[in-house]
Amino acid sequence: MTGSDRRAVAAWLLGCAALTFAMVVVGGITRLTESGLSIVEWQPLAGALPPLSQADWEALFAQYRATPQFGKVFPDMGLEGFKNIFWWEYAHRLLGRTIGLVFLLPYLWFLFRKQLSRSMALKLAGVFVLGALQGAMGWYMVQSGLVDNPRVSHFRLAAHLGMALLIFSMEFWLALDLLRREQNSRTKTLPVLAAILVFLMALSGGFVAGLRAGHAYNTFPLMSGHLVPPEAFMLEPWWRNFFWNVATVQLAHRAIFWLLLIVIPIVWWRARPTPARIAGGHLMAMFVLQATLGISTLLLAVPVPLAAAHQAGAVLLLACALWTAHATSTSTPSTANIAAAMR
Repeated sequence: MTGSDRRAVAAWLLGCAALTFAMVVVGGITRLTESGLSIVEWQPLAGALPPLSQADWEALFAQYRATPQFGKVFPDMGLEGFKNIFWWEYAHRLLGRTIGLVFLLPYLWFLFRKQLSRSMALKLAGVFVLGALQGAMGWYMVQSGLVDNPRVSHFRLAAHLGMALLIFSMEFWLALDLLRREQNSRTKTLPVLAAILVFLMALSGGFVAGLRAGHAYNTFPLMSGHLVPPEAFMLEPWWRNFFWNVATVQLAHRAIFWLLLIVIPIVWWRARPTPARIAGGHLMAMFVLQATLGISTLLLAVPVPLAAAHQAGAVLLLACALWTAHATSTSTPSTANIAAAMR
């Protein structure tokens, strides 16, 4: 790949990552407003068109009225209220379709023009496959809420979020690789650990959201007066608590935060005298902002605007962590750079 090819592909990947970020944010708002179950069918092609007539709206509303969510959560909802939740879910699905096209068409163009190396082409094909699986996972998640208990499975919600974060991470990391002049990067342990912990904390947030654990303990730093609430390990066997116990799920989310409170300042401090200081500074600043958003969301009992900002902050923090891990890696100069240096 030439330098111009690398820059063009990197710019495209950063654009895809930005759209994936938007997808996570819209998905968070869709969940927070309980809009995700408003469309009860998965129509990848026909579903791209919105309702175009009053008859279309009435038909969609009739389908929704047959769901358990309408009967148990919104029994008094009228057509106008239905439209409010419908548009969030529709925007979420439409954005997913848009991302698919924005990824696939330029990928085929770069492939046709031979602007991709073989290894990069295979990696990008893997990202596309993950994106297709993500669409299927989204519908699989929605199906779990179209039952007597109108809440989506927190396992499927976490899987859906995790796949989105993985796609974002791959797009962002590959773009950074393309923008780097060296090759054969060897990442350092602590910055990579920070990125992994940020990913796990965001993933645990999916469990917190799915179980609505954020509404259970609205104090900080203690949980109802305890660092570890006594009910955190009430289920048997003990490991079930980490998946079904609201107290334990929120405790695990907080525990990762406490770990990051140690790890991220160390990463930032070590990066200060190195070329990675800008990335490390952004990581530290974003961590402070995200911690502020998370604590505020908790203390105020999960208001929708703050909770949505907190979810957006998780993706931005992940981006900063990946950037820092990439920037602090040591590299072997490419053959071209070595030859240039010898002239």
